[in-house]
Amino acid sequence: MAIVPNCARPGNGWPASRDVIRGRIPVGLLVLGLAISPPTTSADPTDETPPAGQRDPDDAAGRAAIAAKDWNAAIRSFSSAALRDTRNADIQNYLAYAYRHLGQMDLAFKHYRRALELDPRHRGAHEYAGEAYLMVNDLPKAEEHLAALEKICLIPCEEYEDLKKAIADYRRRAAR
Repeated sequence: MAIVPNCARPGNGWPASRDVIRGRIPVGLLVLGLAISPPTTSADPTDETPPAGQRDPDDAAGRAAIAAKDWNAAIRSFSSAALRDTRNADIQNYLAYAYRHLGQMDLAFKHYRRALELDPRHRGAHEYAGEAYLMVNDLPKAEEHLAALEKICLIPCEEYEDLKKAIADYRRRAAR
C-alpha cells in the first residue's frame, strides 16, 4: 500500500481544499472584497443632478423661483429647460410641482407621469404625485404611490414618511 497524504485521499484532507475546487473560496473572497470596498461618491445611483455651477441656467432659475414660491416664473424657466433636456425627470417633477401649486392639476399629473416614465424610482415624483391625488380626493392613487415608495425605499426615506403622514391626515379629515 502506498503512503498517500490525508489531503489526497478521497473524502479526507483539509475541508477547505474541496471548497477551493468547488469555487466557494473565490466567491467568498469576492463578497468580502465588495463588502470592504470604498463607497461610491453618491449614495443614490440615480442621482445625476449636476453641481449648481454646471446646471442649465433655466433649471437654476426655476429652482430659485420654486424656493421663492413664484410658480409662474418656475413654470417658464423649467419649460425652457425641458426643451433642451427632454430626459430630465427632475425638471418634469418641478414643473408638476409648480402646476400643482397653481391648482392646474391636469398639467401637474401630466408632468408627474412624464417624470415617472423617465425615472420610475423618482422618490420626489412619487411623493408629490401622491399628495396631488389627495388634493383631488383620489386616495387609492395616493396609496399606489405610497406602495411604490415602500418598495423603492429599502430603509426609511423622507418621501415615504411625508406621503404616509399626508395620507393619515387625509383619512382623519375624511372621518370627521
